[in-house]
Amino acid sequence: MHWICPFFAKASYRSRHLPVRLCILRAFSSHLPNQVIEDVINRPSSQLGTATEKGNVIIKTAKGTRDFSPKQMAIREKIFSTIISCFKRHGAATIDTPVFERKDLLLDHYGEESKLVYELKDQAGELLCLRYDLTVPFARYLAMNKVSHFKRYHIAKVYRRESPSLATGRYREFCQCDFDIAGQYDPMIPDAECLKVMHEILSALQFGDFLIKINERRILNGIFTICGVPSTKFETACCTLDKLGKVTWKEVKNEMVEEDGISPDAVDRIGEYVQLHGGICLIEKLLQDPKLSQSKLAIEGLEDMKLLFEYLTLFGIIDQVTLDLSLARGLNYYTGVIFEAVLLHQQSDAKESLRVGSVAAGGRYDGLVAEFDPKGKKVPCVGVSIGVERIFSILERNAEMSKEKIRTTETEVLVAAAQKNFLAERIKLISELWSAGIKAEMLYKKNPKLLNQLQYCEKNGIPLVLIIGEEEQKDGVVKLRDVTSRKEIIVPKENFIEEIKKRLEK
Repeated sequence: MHWICPFFAKASYRSRHLPVRLCILRAFSSHLPNQVIEDVINRPSSQLGTATEKGNVIIKTAKGTRDFSPKQMAIREKIFSTIISCFKRHGAATIDTPVFERKDLLLDHYGEESKLVYELKDQAGELLCLRYDLTVPFARYLAMNKVSHFKRYHIAKVYRRESPSLATGRYREFCQCDFDIAGQYDPMIPDAECLKVMHEILSALQFGDFLIKINERRILNGIFTICGVPSTKFETACCTLDKLGKVTWKEVKNEMVEEDGISPDAVDRIGEYVQLHGGICLIEKLLQDPKLSQSKLAIEGLEDMKLLFEYLTLFGIIDQVTLDLSLARGLNYYTGVIFEAVLLHQQSDAKESLRVGSVAAGGRYDGLVAEFDPKGKKVPCVGVSIGVERIFSILERNAEMSKEKIRTTETEVLVAAAQKNFLAERIKLISELWSAGIKAEMLYKKNPKLLNQLQYCEKNGIPLVLIIGEEEQKDGVVKLRDVTSRKEIIVPKENFIEEIKKRLEK
């Protein structure tokens, strides 16, 4: 925001904080709903950021953002490690893209969700937006670099201008973990692998039972067509239908009639289909449906869905998959199979219920790359995005409820002194440990007490202590202590690295 600062350059710190705050709000007022501005001014959220008052200045994170403590980061790093390991196991390479994109390349791909995109203006006058997801930048990357086949993963922050909620794990700045397969391949094989990736990650994270819901945009298109919905209202109807599950069918029906302008009779006919869910038997039943069979698109979608279910059976994950005709996915770039994973049972405590909705989602978007390519060249794509923030909310809550002790460092050895005046020896020993690739620490005192050093290990979960003292120095040995069992052994100085590595491997 360098374009704001010069105006207040001569004002004192205390006198300028309020004008700056109001100026920033005015600068974004063309993009922010009035209610959001009022919330920022009048109702700073105690749930979404810790605020500290210093004089007249409130020190807090921006609404919808948060800091992460070492304990929280330890949980997050475990999540990321599990996800990246799975992505690499499936042969994906990673990329990175700018955090902002050109407005003219970004805004036309999100349908009703475009109102949630943060718009910026560069000092040079170039109109920009913060990225809303990682999918559209990936499509731009493929078109710009003329890439026709690519299996990629991308982990990065994205930004959405929506109402944040701690209870649902919803923020304005959050991290996405995407896995996508780009290229022309035989039907449903890449789609099945994306669902397998989703299943592997959610199973490995062990946060609860989940169900993967699947649908097909062509099936939805066919349902809307035979029920009398004009093609011009298909995307609007999809966005409204996507709310089913968050609200009742009656509320969805009312919105379709009153706001989307779809006739009540058509909505009633839609309701007969979109409340169905099941497996291969439902697919077979729909293939025999006399009304739905009139739609070529619907039949194509059902045939591909039948093939997908066969592959998912071979992958061994079919028991946690269901065809759910109410699933719509509001983003308008989806063209084929769509899916999302939801928790079946969510834990809660007496203070607050944690409701996180879907924990992973994705689908096929065969036409998106062509919208960026000057010649309109198509590169079919399918991908899955893992909901890291929602999963983190669950795992953090589970850790709190179980009173689980979380290590925030990976230190394996503390180098300690038994008496005074052994700083030089500790430095030499720890240097040898670091050179051998062993994670080690020592206290930053010349003459720390041995008891304080041992207590530091217990507090931080460090498993081993390497102790040097007068007696050890005299005999050319070191003492190695197991912090948990408190057993000690004497090790010759020339062998202590080998002995530590052997113990750490156990």
